[in-house]
Amino acid sequence: MAINVEQAVENAFKSHKIVDIHTHLYPASMGPMYLAGPDELITYHYLKAETSRNLPLSEVEGFNNLPTDQQADVVWKMLFVGGTSPISEAQLGVVTVMNALGLNPRADDLSEFRQLHNDMSAEDYTDLVFEKSGVAKVYMTNDPLDPSEGPFWQNGFDLDPRFQCVLRLDSALMNWPEPVDKLKAIGYEVETALNETTFREIRRYLNDWCGKLDARYMAISLPPDFEYPSDDTTSTLMKECVYPTARDRRIPSAMMVGVTRQVNPILKDGGDSLGSWDLRNLERIARDWPDVNFLMTILSREDQHELCVTARKFPNITPFGCWWFLNNPSIIQEITSERIELLGTSCVPQHSDARILDQLLYKWTHSIRTIAPVFVSKYSDLQNAGWPLTEQDIKNDIALMFGGGNLLD
Repeated sequence: MAINVEQAVENAFKSHKIVDIHTHLYPASMGPMYLAGPDELITYHYLKAETSRNLPLSEVEGFNNLPTDQQADVVWKMLFVGGTSPISEAQLGVVTVMNALGLNPRADDLSEFRQLHNDMSAEDYTDLVFEKSGVAKVYMTNDPLDPSEGPFWQNGFDLDPRFQCVLRLDSALMNWPEPVDKLKAIGYEVETALNETTFREIRRYLNDWCGKLDARYMAISLPPDFEYPSDDTTSTLMKECVYPTARDRRIPSAMMVGVTRQVNPILKDGGDSLGSWDLRNLERIARDWPDVNFLMTILSREDQHELCVTARKFPNITPFGCWWFLNNPSIIQEITSERIELLGTSCVPQHSDARILDQLLYKWTHSIRTIAPVFVSKYSDLQNAGWPLTEQDIKNDIALMFGGGNLLD
C-alpha cells in the first residue's frame, strides 16, 4: 500500500534530532568562546555587511569599530526598522529566531530580546535553543593555538557532552613559518624549514591534540589556489602530516575549499569572498590516499556538480553541507538534488556553520524547509517506480544523513 510520502518525510524530520557536523559554537563553560543572544546575533558579519551597503563609505569604518551593543542598535534600525522588508536570508533568519523565542520581530528596539536573554543563565539559554532547534549535538571548531581557547584545554573545564570536538588546522599549518613560534610555545620543536624534524613534530602535535580533544575529524579551510601535489607549504604539510595522521587514527580529513580572504578589508570579518577550485586536485588527493576519508565542502556554486561526480569516482570522498555563501535556500535545494541524484544517501546534506548559538534556530528551520521537498520528490519517484516504500525507510535514511553519516556517528 502506497504511503503518503510528504507526511512521511515531515514525520521523519520531526522525530529525528539533528547532528550538526560543522559549527563554530562552544559551550557556556568556555566563557568568551560562547556567543549567544541578540547583540551577537544581530552583529553577525552577514548582517553587518548588509548594513554597510546602506551606509556612506565614510561611515563604514566607524560603524565597525563601535562596541557590539551599539553596532547591534545600528543594524536593527537600518535593517529591521528602516522601512524596507527584511527579506535577505540573514535578515529573515533573525525574524525566524525571534518568532521561535516568542518575541516581536517588528519591535522598535532590541530591549525585549535583550531582557529575555539576560534573564536566563547561559546554560538554560543553551538548553532552550537546542530544544527549539531540534539539534541534539554539534561539532565545534577547536584550535589549541588560539589564545582564547587554548587555556581551556590546558587547564581543564567541564565540557557539555552535546559539544563534540574537531581539531582545526589553519593556525598550525597555514602561511608557514608563521605558526612556528606558537607551536614552540606549547612544546613542539618545529623548525622554520619543512624538514623531517618539522614533519615529525607536526605529526606529534596532531596526534597529541586529536587524543586530548577526542577529535572526531581534522579540518582546514583552504584558498581556491590550493594545489596538490605542490611545493606550497600548506600542501606539503597536508601530504606529510595531516593525511598520514588521518589514515593512522582512522578519522576523516575535512577540507573546506574556496575562501578568498579579505577582498574588502574595511568590512573586517565580513570582507572575505570566494573562488572556484580545480577539483583535479581532489582527484589526485583521493587517489593517493585511498585509506583516508575526506569530508569535502566547496564554496563556489560552480564547483558543486563536479564535486558530486568526483565523489562518485572515489568512495573515500563525502560531500557535506552548503557552506557560507551557499547557505541560501535556492542554492541548497539545487545542490541537495544534485547530490541525491548522483550519490544517493552517501552525503551529509547540511551543516549550520553557526557561529552564534541562536543561529541554530533559523539555519536548521530554513534548511529543513528547503531540503524536505527534495526528499519528497525523490521518494515519490521511487514509490512511483514500483519500490514498496515504507515510512521506516525514510526515517532510516534521514537519521543517517542528518545524524553525521557513517563516518562520524
